[in-house]
Amino acid sequence: MEEQTEQPKTEMPRRRDDNTVFVGKKGTMGYVLAVVTQFNNGAKEVVVKARGKLISRAVDVVEIVRHRFMPDSKVDEIKISTEELTSEDGSINKVSSIEIKIQK
Repeated sequence: MEEQTEQPKTEMPRRRDDNTVFVGKKGTMGYVLAVVTQFNNGAKEVVVKARGKLISRAVDVVEIVRHRFMPDSKVDEIKISTEELTSEDGSINKVSSIEIKIQK
């Protein structure tokens, strides 16, 4: 009888939520299009996330979606927090972040 050795357990990679739009340095309308596309693909809610200086762009994205493209949508929940990021030189920086949940 062959002896079975137990394999070390590896963590499953964290799965990105399909209905999340991460706001970065691209143009605002690109993120607006991403949110509207999520809704057109059947999503009932979409979360827009941003950190630091890009928080204002995330707010702009949500407001453009609500007022121009989907006037029947509403902001369901807003979460704010502070994240600690380690820079390349090893120092820890605190960065504000926001999550805005929009519902159809």
